[in-house]
Amino acid sequence: MVGGIVAAETQSGFSHFLDPNKKWFNNKRLITLNAWIVLLLITSCTNGYDGSMMNSLQSLPQWKDYFNHPSPSQLGLLNAIQNIGSLAAYPFAPYLSDGIGRRRTVIFGASIMCFAAIIQAAAQSVGMFIGARFLIGFGLTFAANAAPMLVSEISYPPYRAPLTAAYNSLWNLGAIIAAWTTFGTFRIASTWAWRTPSALQGLPSVLQIFLAWFLPESPRWLVSKGRDDQALKTLAYYHADGNPNDPLVQYEFNEIKAAIEFDRNAEFIDSVVANVGWKSLFSTPGNRKRMRIIIAIAVFSQWSGNGIASYYLNQILTDIDITDPTVQLLINGILTIWSLFWALLASGLIDRLGRRFLFLSSTIGVLFAWIAQTVSFAVFWEHGIPAAAHSLIAFIFLFSAFYGLALSPLIVVYTVEILPYHLRAKGFTVFNFTISLALIFNQYTNPIALGRLAWKYYIIYCCWIAFEIVFLYIYVVETKNLTLEETAALFDGKEAIEEITGNGRVNLAESEKDVARYMEIEDIRQDSSIKEA
Repeated sequence: MVGGIVAAETQSGFSHFLDPNKKWFNNKRLITLNAWIVLLLITSCTNGYDGSMMNSLQSLPQWKDYFNHPSPSQLGLLNAIQNIGSLAAYPFAPYLSDGIGRRRTVIFGASIMCFAAIIQAAAQSVGMFIGARFLIGFGLTFAANAAPMLVSEISYPPYRAPLTAAYNSLWNLGAIIAAWTTFGTFRIASTWAWRTPSALQGLPSVLQIFLAWFLPESPRWLVSKGRDDQALKTLAYYHADGNPNDPLVQYEFNEIKAAIEFDRNAEFIDSVVANVGWKSLFSTPGNRKRMRIIIAIAVFSQWSGNGIASYYLNQILTDIDITDPTVQLLINGILTIWSLFWALLASGLIDRLGRRFLFLSSTIGVLFAWIAQTVSFAVFWEHGIPAAAHSLIAFIFLFSAFYGLALSPLIVVYTVEILPYHLRAKGFTVFNFTISLALIFNQYTNPIALGRLAWKYYIIYCCWIAFEIVFLYIYVVETKNLTLEETAALFDGKEAIEEITGNGRVNLAESEKDVARYMEIEDIRQDSSIKEA
């Protein structure tokens, strides 16, 4: 709660250095930068594509026949193997992101996924299909670890939060492409009905392999490697049209240097933090606060009922007597478009409404929508009333809208921004690792629990979502309109904020004179222009 006040008081840190006339649509450098960011954002599409594709394939007779109508336990393995592959890569991903850089790590992961998509599309047996999905998960871990961090670390400050929030929102874009691709190939009589969407899963990776070489590297990573000049040049090129003396660029550059130096300096923080091993994630009170929130929102993002709609929607529809594969695929396709709309809307409003408001609004809405689903499912199951089945579908759409307000867009941006640079890669890996564990649990238990308990299984989620609301109300700190460095410092106390922002302004204090002189020169130029006119 206090953090929200701190955020509000410090939100003007960089705002007075911004050019009010400089927008994402009227500046060539920002347009170029945002185009590169889009290339990173599509990493999330691969993940969303996978969930929707597997959901859709289970409605395809061609896929079910080819793999001999998998049992519920086999379906659990087919869905979970991608996340098992992700688990295998987690110990290595942060070291690669911090070692060779964000950009090269994205390319490395994309290369593995592209190769895996080819194997998946050419699968001749269920074992080959499972092996390919394992490799997709393995490669995705590397790309998904580096891509959102690079987005947040190169974005123009006013657009950092919306763009990073859009990363996870575009999970739904991948889901849309998969749902409608499978809907379009449904009438193909051969195995290409499922091979085509399987092959298209590698398309985002192909684009990244060829284009990511031209991406700018993270200025934070460059400074951490002692390449200050290159970091300053990168900030200047994309944030100030190439002017390294621009006040905003100097503010960002000095704050980045101060934050990284603060992390290294054992005089100001516990000496254990100087060691950036895994233990450092839990070595200080500030870090423990961070990890408590990060692990919780990772679990919440998968245990709020969405796992049922994402992977087993066709089973739910079958349970309420909607068995036509065409209708099932159509509902799935429309639902993903609906979810994308709400996630992108929330992404655009993240700095206006704030993280706390969106998190709480989302989970409260999710709870009421889930209770309504539970009642509708129970009425239809016990009494067979068709209206109850129709209302269940409506409440699934309502649930998706509320889920999209925070549990889809906010979890990545919030995790990345509250972690200081030296812990960001490892902390984000713990976040993704937790999601994978939650997904594996969901993918194994949901089909079995739905088969045995039917609508009664929904009651468990009602209780859990209520707990989520209480947790988020108590622990989520407001971070809107702050830089990455200012946000991360909120968890380490007043001393850390003063040290980072104070040191960050040492050089800036000197450059304040330069700024004043710069403004005087601009005034003189404008006066001269007026006189000449």
